[in-house]
Amino acid sequence: MRARLETLIDEMLEGQILLDEALSEFEKLYIKKALSKNRQHLSKTAVVLGIHRNTLAKRVAQYDKQERNGNGNGSRLARRNGR
Repeated sequence: MRARLETLIDEMLEGQILLDEALSEFEKLYIKKALSKNRQHLSKTAVVLGIHRNTLAKRVAQYDKQERNGNGNGSRLARRNGR
């Protein structure tokens, strides 16, 4: 796992992806994957992620709003990865 992460980080650095951008995109994808594995159940997903349910709900709402406004995949990282 560590080697795959290091390779990904090297690619991101070469593509001049900013840290904030990379962290934001990772968090969004991590949360979406966790929600999917928990059948979109917020409380169960929040427990798995180790965050409060309200925090998770707030972030999910933020991501949904970004996607509705066309900003959900506007980062260089997302564009670079074909998203």
